[in-house]
Amino acid sequence: MTDRSTPPPSDDPESLEARTRALARRLEATAELPIDPTTNRWLGEAEAVARDAAASDLEAEIVRERVEKVRQLLAEADDPAHDEAREHLEAARGLCADILEA
Repeated sequence: MTDRSTPPPSDDPESLEARTRALARRLEATAELPIDPTTNRWLGEAEAVARDAAASDLEAEIVRERVEKVRQLLAEADDPAHDEAREHLEAARGLCADILEA
C-alpha cells in the first residue's frame, strides 16, 4: 500500500527539492578538500543545515528558512584558495539565491 500523503520527490531540476539536494551535494563536496580551518568550519555548519533541509520532509517555508541560514553561513566563509572548493562554494551561493528568489 502506497502512502499518498507525501508526494514523491520531484525529478524536476527546478523543483525546490532538487535544488536543495543540489545545494547539499555542493557543500558535501567541499568536506574532503584542503580548506583553511575557519572557512571549513563555516562550510561544515552550512553543509549540516543544507543536508537537513534536503533530507527532511519539511514544508517549503521551513526549507527556505534553512536555506536562508545556509546563505548567512556561506556569507561568513572566506573564498577558499582551492579552485574546486571555490567553485562549489560559488555554486552553493548561487543555489541559495535561486531558492530564495523563487
